[in-house]
Amino acid sequence: MTAASPARHSRGPAPADGHPLPWLVPAVAVLALFYAIPVLDVFRLAFSDASLLAPATRVTTDAVRGTLTDPALLSVLGTTAVFTGITVAALQLMGLAIALVIIRGEDRGLPGMAAFRTLVLAAWVVPGIANGLVWGMLFDEAPYGTLNSLLGSVGIGPVAWLSDPQMAMVSAMIANLWQGTAFSMIVFYAGRKGIDPVLYEVAELDAATPWQTFRYITLPLLRRLIAVNTILIAVQTLNTFDSILALTGGGPGRATEVLALFTFNTVFYNLDLAGGSVLALLLFGISMVLALVVLRGMGRERAAA
Repeated sequence: MTAASPARHSRGPAPADGHPLPWLVPAVAVLALFYAIPVLDVFRLAFSDASLLAPATRVTTDAVRGTLTDPALLSVLGTTAVFTGITVAALQLMGLAIALVIIRGEDRGLPGMAAFRTLVLAAWVVPGIANGLVWGMLFDEAPYGTLNSLLGSVGIGPVAWLSDPQMAMVSAMIANLWQGTAFSMIVFYAGRKGIDPVLYEVAELDAATPWQTFRYITLPLLRRLIAVNTILIAVQTLNTFDSILALTGGGPGRATEVLALFTFNTVFYNLDLAGGSVLALLLFGISMVLALVVLRGMGRERAAA
């Protein structure tokens, strides 16, 4: 026993010795390889004269000045703010509502809840381009268009889903909500399942109404999850361009041209790689600011608690 003790102590410090650096280095290295290097390359391209037709030949700020002073940028940022703000709020509400409906149905043993959950998740796996094409057919303004045909059958005239600027924005939001609600539903479903059921049993014994149970139990315990989900879906929504590209192409005019689509058009239609890099950095900066604002709010809430 005494001879084995020195050998046991000579093996070095235990893995869980309070130093996280050995565990973080591999993760940081992978993130640096797949994220940091492309971001740094975008910085390099933003301060160059690179295009899709010719590589960068010199360091210049022409792309930065030209892109940030583009008169169309302010309109695009306004469209992006409206699209992102309304979509994120709707995704939160719809995801939470569907998650609560599914859980309540499961608790009561209602049939079809698994099929309903699968149906919601099916929209999530549809590629953005396909999502835009499908909704483009539904929003077809011809008399035989799916939605206009249904509206005509009840005596409502055809709706200019894609040719009217305001309705085009609504149509783009609907398409994005149909596809993105599944993610919020998964997050809230997992969070609601993680709440101790004893709390709901006590609320039932106290004759609490469903609204009181939601207001004083479910919502407070999901508050941090809501904040995290806000960051995730806000970043996802800010980077949405494929479904809008297939649905409206950013039109009519610039009514649905969000920043991600504006970046795509700058690079692949205007062939301006440097200008597109500037817009990509702007999009990255907006995403980081939103994340920091939400995280700071979470920190204040934790400190107050």
